[in-house]
Amino acid sequence: MQAIRSILVVMDPQQAECLALKRAKLIAGVTQSHLHLLICDKKQEHAAHLENIQASLLKEGYSVSSQQAWHENSYQTIITVQQAEGCGLVIKQHFPDNPLKKAILTPDDWKLLRYCPGPVLMVKTDTPWTGGIILAAVDVGNSDAAHRTLHSGIVSHGYDIATLAKGTLHVISAHPSPMLSAADPTFQLKETIEARYREQCKAFQAEFDVSNDRLHVEEGPADVLIPYTAEKLKAVVTVIGTVARTGLSGALIGNTAEVVLDTLESDVLVLKPDEIIAHLEELVAQH
Repeated sequence: MQAIRSILVVMDPQQAECLALKRAKLIAGVTQSHLHLLICDKKQEHAAHLENIQASLLKEGYSVSSQQAWHENSYQTIITVQQAEGCGLVIKQHFPDNPLKKAILTPDDWKLLRYCPGPVLMVKTDTPWTGGIILAAVDVGNSDAAHRTLHSGIVSHGYDIATLAKGTLHVISAHPSPMLSAADPTFQLKETIEARYREQCKAFQAEFDVSNDRLHVEEGPADVLIPYTAEKLKAVVTVIGTVARTGLSGALIGNTAEVVLDTLESDVLVLKPDEIIAHLEELVAQH
């Protein structure tokens, strides 16, 4: 996170207090990142509003620029500007859709998470980060190269946020339930799965310096366990990663992040592996 030079802050002129800007100021205060403010709107003019905010941020000592833009829809506008400005992080406040609408169409926020070539921080609550618990969600059972790199990114971002918020990092890892149909008999016994998983966790803990009291290993589906653990710990930020299935067919992000985004009562930072980011950058360039 220290390497982030520029943060794209998606502003909503309808909101009196911009929570995305609040988080961006906290991060930029530590990382010295430049803030680029964006209002996505093709109908109304917001130049005066942006100028006022920009002027007060400059007075506070922040490096800041701003613009109003529109490209087809809000998520494409955000991605186009993120690429043009070279922003290493997008921060946006999430406003949940009503359940009926959600069933009918994919909300723009999901599309932003799916297609944005870079980390996205979705701000869901006004709870201050200071002194809070940061929860990093990893899949310790997957130790292939793509997952290892992603785990390293998730945990290091988690530590960065914990440092700047003077908080504590916890890690959640969900593991599969016993499968009676599994070919390998060790996957049929709960105890052996648990033991094998704990063993993998030891190596992970040693590598990333995570003590037993800050590691939560639970059995069951990640989309249920991550929100449950975040709620139990009263986490202020949950960091999750996404690994594509194959290419971009199917949901790039997998359903876990999408279900989790709506059920989490905390802010969510979503990360992607480098090769997916490179692929998405190519797609954006083709438009």
